[in-house]
Amino acid sequence: MADYFTHFSCILDVGSPENAAGALELYNVLASEDEMADLPSDGFLLSIKPDHDSGQLWIRDDVSGDPEQVIRFVKRCAAEFGLTGLWGFQYATTCSQARVNAFGGGAHALDLATGETVDWIFSGSWLEIVLAGGDPYA
Repeated sequence: MADYFTHFSCILDVGSPENAAGALELYNVLASEDEMADLPSDGFLLSIKPDHDSGQLWIRDDVSGDPEQVIRFVKRCAAEFGLTGLWGFQYATTCSQARVNAFGGGAHALDLATGETVDWIFSGSWLEIVLAGGDPYA
């Protein structure tokens, strides 16, 4: 039997070491409120990037992660800490065995000030649309 995985590793700059510590607390609160635990996946791991006086969070999967949970968390951090600018990340979808249509990935970009999605792509649907003769950007 094949196992399916989603992998990612990205940084979110929350501006200060104090905000980074607050984000770790927020992560624990969200998990305890089951806001992030209600999705069927491993979610993601979070730590402060190990630099002196770092306001950067390292967001990554363990064995497999959930990009939707990352997006939800980043939006909450943006609102909590008044973050602005654009932020995004990419992810890869893989499989433990060769399977048709089991590999791909995507990317998601957010406007931190509004929490709105700027753009996103998932390579599986993109390829399917192109091969069917459609316009994936329509």
